[in-house]
Amino acid sequence: MNTPPAHLLDPLFTTDEMRAVFSDQRRLQGMLDFEAALARALARAGIASSSAPAAIAAMCHAELFSIEALGREAALAGNLAIPLVKRLTALVAEKDQQAAAFVHSGATSQDAMDTGLVLQLRDALALFDSGLAKFSDVLAKLVEARASTVMVGRTWLQQAPPVTLGLKAAGWLDAIERHRARLQETRARALVLQFGGAVGTLAALGDRGPAVAAALAEELKLPLPRIPWHAQRDRFAEVATTLGLLTGSLGKIARDISLLAQTEVAELSEPDAPGRGGSSTMPHKRNPVGSAVILAAATRVPALVSTMLAAMPQEHERGLGGWHAEWETLPEICLLSSGALSHATQIVAGLEIHDSNIARNLAATHGLPLAEAVAMVLAKHIGRLPAHELIEQASRRALKDARPLGDVLKEDAKVRAHLSESDLARLLDPKNYTGSAEKMARDVLSARARKA
Repeated sequence: MNTPPAHLLDPLFTTDEMRAVFSDQRRLQGMLDFEAALARALARAGIASSSAPAAIAAMCHAELFSIEALGREAALAGNLAIPLVKRLTALVAEKDQQAAAFVHSGATSQDAMDTGLVLQLRDALALFDSGLAKFSDVLAKLVEARASTVMVGRTWLQQAPPVTLGLKAAGWLDAIERHRARLQETRARALVLQFGGAVGTLAALGDRGPAVAAALAEELKLPLPRIPWHAQRDRFAEVATTLGLLTGSLGKIARDISLLAQTEVAELSEPDAPGRGGSSTMPHKRNPVGSAVILAAATRVPALVSTMLAAMPQEHERGLGGWHAEWETLPEICLLSSGALSHATQIVAGLEIHDSNIARNLAATHGLPLAEAVAMVLAKHIGRLPAHELIEQASRRALKDARPLGDVLKEDAKVRAHLSESDLARLLDPKNYTGSAEKMARDVLSARARKA
C-alpha cells in the first residue's frame, strides 16, 4: 500500500511561502548557515585558519545531506544538531582535514538549532509583516467604502441598535494595526543570535568568546544579546503569543463573516469561485470555507501557544524536554497563522455585500432595535427608569402582537403626551441612530494613515 502524502492538507491550512520557510530543508539550511558563519567568525577572531571558512561553507548546503538519515540519527542522539555536525565534519574532512577541526568549534547543539530557527523566523515574520500590510490595505478599503452603510447591530446574537458596516470593519482594522505594532516589537526582541557554548559561558573559546560572538552576529546580520538565552525562552514564547493574538483576531473576523453569511441572515458572502464551498451531497451549498479554516486555526493555535508557555520553566543552564517541545510547536503556529491571514485577506478582498438583505434584516423586527432611541428622548421628559419601563412594555406588546413598534407607541397616551408622530418617525429611522459610528471608522483610517 502506498504511503499517503505527509502534507495533504497543507494547502488548506497554510501558504506555500510559509511551508517553504519551515520545510525540513530550510531547517537544515538555517543550522548550516550558522555553522558557515561560525567558521568565518572563528577566522576573524584568529582562531580558525584563513582557509577554513571556505572549506566549511562549501559543505554547508542542505542538499548534501540526507534528511531521512539525519532524522533517524536524531532519534538516537536526542537532537538534530548532533548528527548534522558529525556529517558536516566528515564532509569537510574529505576535502580539508585541517578545516574540519574548526567545524562547530566553541558552539553547542542548541546554539545551532536556536539560531537556525531564528533565521527561519526572520523570514517568517517578514512574511507576516507584508501579509498584515496587505490585509490592512484591504480592510481600509472596506471601511472607506462602507463607512455609512447602516446595518443592525447584534448583542448576544440578538438584534440591537444599528451600527454601520464601516464601524464593524474598522474594529477589525484597528485590531490588525495593533498586531502590526506588536509584530514589530516582537521582531526586535526575538530575532537575536543564540551563542553560548555548553553552559552559556563560551569557555571553550577562552578570552576570545565575546569577539567570536560579535563577529558571528555580524555575519548572520542578527543583533547580539547581552547574554546567551539557552534556558530563557521568553523570546520564542513571545513570537508564539503574538501570533496567537493575531489568530484570535482573525477568528473574530471569520466568526462575524460566517454568522452574517448564514442563510437566514445573508448580509455577507465569501467570494464565489468554481469549486469553492461546495458540498459532496447538497448541490445548492455555498459554505464559508475560508472562515472555517480561520476558525480552525483560532481553535488550534491557543493550545500550541500554551505549549510554548508551559515549556518556559527550563532546568538550570539547558532545558530537558521543554526545549524539545518547542521544535515543532512554534513552526506549526507560524504555519496555521499564515494560512488564517491568507484566507482572511482573500475573503475581505472579495467580500460580497448584500445591501437588500441588510435593509431587510434592519426592518425585520419593525423598529424594535430603535427602542433605545425612543427611551433616551422620552427620559428627558419623565426620567430614565420610567421611560425605560414604558418603552420596554411597549416593545413586549409589539413583539407579542407582531406589530410595528411605532404603531404601538402612537397608541400610548404617555408617549403621545411628549412625542409626536413626526418625532417617533425620526427616532425610529435607523439612519438617525448610528451615533458616532462613521466618525469612529474614519478616526481609525486617519490613525492608520498617520502611521504610514
